[in-house]
Amino acid sequence: MFLPLIAVPLLLAGSALAVFTDEAWNVDYHYALLGHPKQSTSFFHQPNPSSRASLIFTLSEEGVLGAINPRDGAVVWRQVLLPGASAHNASFLRAGEGQDVVISGIGSQVAAWSAGDGRQAWSLDVNGPVEDVEILELVDGKDASGAKDAVALSGGDHPLVQRLDGATGAVKWQHQLGGTDAPYQVSASTTEVFAISLHKTILGYLKLKVTSLDPVTGHKTDEHMLSSENELATAETIVTVGANSASPIIAWTDSAHSVLKVNIMGTKGISSFEIEKHDGQAVERVELHAPYHLNSLSHFLVHYQTATSHWAEVFHVDLKNGKVGKAYSLPKLSGRGAFSTSTSDANVYFTRVTRNEVMTVSSASHGILGRWSVDGFNVAAGEGEEIEPIHAVSDVSVRGDTVSAVRSAVLLSTGDWVLLRDGSPVWDRPEMLASTVSATFASPAEMETLVQQLEAEAHSNPIQAYIHRVSRHLHDLQRLPSFILSLPQKIVQGFLGTSADGGIATDSFGFHQIIACATKDGRLVAVDAGNPDKVLWNQQVADLQPGQIWQPSVSSPRGGVIEISSKASAGVQYNASSGEQLASILPIDLAADQTAQEVKYTMHDGGLEATVDSSTTWHFMPTSGERIVSLVPRPVNDPVASIGKVLGDRRVLYKYLDPNLALLVTANDAARAATFYVLNTVSGAILYSNVHSGVDVSSPIASMLSENWFTYSFTAEALGDSPKGHQLVVGELFESLVANDRGLLSSTANYSSMQTGTEPFTLTKIYQIPEAVSKMAVTRTRQGITSRQLLAVLADSSAVVGIPYGVLDPRRPINRDPSKDEQAEGLVRYSPVIDFDPKWYLNHQREVVGVKDVITSPALLESTSLLFAYGLDIFGTRLSPSFSFDVLGKDFNKFQMLATVAALAVATFVVAPLVMRKQVNSRWQFM
Repeated sequence: MFLPLIAVPLLLAGSALAVFTDEAWNVDYHYALLGHPKQSTSFFHQPNPSSRASLIFTLSEEGVLGAINPRDGAVVWRQVLLPGASAHNASFLRAGEGQDVVISGIGSQVAAWSAGDGRQAWSLDVNGPVEDVEILELVDGKDASGAKDAVALSGGDHPLVQRLDGATGAVKWQHQLGGTDAPYQVSASTTEVFAISLHKTILGYLKLKVTSLDPVTGHKTDEHMLSSENELATAETIVTVGANSASPIIAWTDSAHSVLKVNIMGTKGISSFEIEKHDGQAVERVELHAPYHLNSLSHFLVHYQTATSHWAEVFHVDLKNGKVGKAYSLPKLSGRGAFSTSTSDANVYFTRVTRNEVMTVSSASHGILGRWSVDGFNVAAGEGEEIEPIHAVSDVSVRGDTVSAVRSAVLLSTGDWVLLRDGSPVWDRPEMLASTVSATFASPAEMETLVQQLEAEAHSNPIQAYIHRVSRHLHDLQRLPSFILSLPQKIVQGFLGTSADGGIATDSFGFHQIIACATKDGRLVAVDAGNPDKVLWNQQVADLQPGQIWQPSVSSPRGGVIEISSKASAGVQYNASSGEQLASILPIDLAADQTAQEVKYTMHDGGLEATVDSSTTWHFMPTSGERIVSLVPRPVNDPVASIGKVLGDRRVLYKYLDPNLALLVTANDAARAATFYVLNTVSGAILYSNVHSGVDVSSPIASMLSENWFTYSFTAEALGDSPKGHQLVVGELFESLVANDRGLLSSTANYSSMQTGTEPFTLTKIYQIPEAVSKMAVTRTRQGITSRQLLAVLADSSAVVGIPYGVLDPRRPINRDPSKDEQAEGLVRYSPVIDFDPKWYLNHQREVVGVKDVITSPALLESTSLLFAYGLDIFGTRLSPSFSFDVLGKDFNKFQMLATVAALAVATFVVAPLVMRKQVNSRWQFM
């Protein structure tokens, strides 16, 4: 008992260190992601007009605005404009030619940002959803500072067109669009501003209504309808509404994609073009690519896509006659392809990206100006899956009559965003991980196979076990040559202390577990927890329809296996190492969380219903006005090293340990109160409850339950003299508060969760913390011996902190210093305020943005726990709350140790004869 008493202060001291100096940027990793880039909001742009260096700008589906360095794919800057955004949220990003700002529109905000560093220049709330934002490339669109004005179209009850000052964002004029027509888009030519609205006819079709405005005053100069009522059934068949060109156009198709209609804005004429069908396949998608500069040639490209092929047609606009004509076609190719538009002076270039090649043509003729083969995108994909380009943006370098180089940022069907320079991949960004909605740790399949074989030998008779082992060793001999070849590398890694930095195949510490991430677009992605620089495998596991919401749950029911399930489909299992599909299992209810006793929880009529084998065992109904916020059961794999807490005088406080515990949180919006319950999930009994008033129920309420303790955090509103603040509550459950006494359980031979009168004794402490906690987790180790850390996600500071449990311990003495026995336990005097120590920040200098959840897993070393945080960013690290007591550190000098051993061996070899001679001589002297 004496050893643990001395070890406790050492463990607590070690737990205060989150990351050691030699571990920073070594045992942890961080993906600063933006999310899936949209083609309409992605482009190359020079942040400094005096320099030719360009950055890649994008406003992603996740509502993140950012700039990427095309040289290495690193994030130069980023801003989260609309947290929780999706592909359904309308968003816009524009950059004026020769301007050092970019202008965004999303939600109800229009804002200008410095293109070089991302600082906000101005912002404006347009009092309605932003439907479009454009930059006026007009002579009078510049003020004395040279900033170009913007025009914004907003919807809502009172749709408006507003011209905004490019330098300040002030409204120069606004025009209200009357009637019940839905605002759709805004555009501008050299002389006019056009507002396009959708007018619904009696028969349910749509007409395009074009309103012409004077760019100086905002007064309406003309208004007319385009005869589109026979083709437009939905807005989805509108191909494009061009903007900021000498002749902006509107293009649309019918629902069958059989006819393309084009109108030059400012005119009422419509040009019709039959869409050719290749091999009798229906066209599924039509896209239009056109330049966005006033001085560019009035040329545009129309991209047609079928299920198995694609092609394109280039059109020219005759400004004098107001006509549109087809210039030339680009041939049909199999698979998907992506087109992008680039400009150089007045010339327009179209770049075509396929899975085999990159080629660039001039908009004036079909002659190929540059062609490069694509050997591969260097990204992972599912077995048999063809990696296809979805969309691209390009930057061309023109030398004479040829394109000397082209850079293309391409979004692939795997969700990777890659840069191709002359067809060769330069970097890739796994942007699909930004949409991760569920994740889990899993052991490699190879490791689990060995475990299963050893278990089979342990549960068979000696003869069968011997035969099985001999067969296994004979099979292992096949890998002997490769093992011998790898020995020098293993020896070098052992000397250099880099054994833990190898791969999954050589993992001996359990650091290289597999992390499976299910994304909202139906993909399952696996990365190596110890080496996440490369995605292990990535495949589509759900065939989602446009607009379909997928809420998967991913888990690892046993080692080497990953299981993914959703409400709409049965669970499917995959090989953790290869991603190969193994088998389908019975459907499960995703709304249910499952504990070790197979208890399922379901929301029913505003309450919580618990079922076992489809039989309802109990029903929890909140009081009137309350709603259930969250339910956190005790983890299934939650090892406990000791059933009691050893006190400083060597007595024991026995923990209340029950695997059937859950922490339930409810909120009352009207009363501004939150209630916290500790439930027995088998009987439904309430073991502990506490009500907090003055709670900001609109802010996150995080909670966590582990072993015999729980914690939760909330934001308290200002009441009287009490200011608004963030509070953290910790509670610990004991069988009795008397040392060496188990209370009512002392005379009980067996324990049942249905047994009454065995409620725990609960000690709680409340702390004031500097900022809100959005999510909680706890470190996990293999045997539960290592001291634990509470992992808290801080959304405001974009950080993850690891708080030692000794700081939170509810047994900290109040209004007095700890006694000697309490000091031996590591207890310190209670303070109602906890300041986050800088050493607790696991991400140290990084900003981990948009974390939705944190998961942990034990390594094979008892000292180490693995952490993985996901959301917008991906962050992972290894934690050793009680130091790395079972593995040598990198600062251990192995060469010095070996040199010492060698020196001792040599000394022993040299001295041994001398000692023997001296012993012999001494014997002769006595004789």
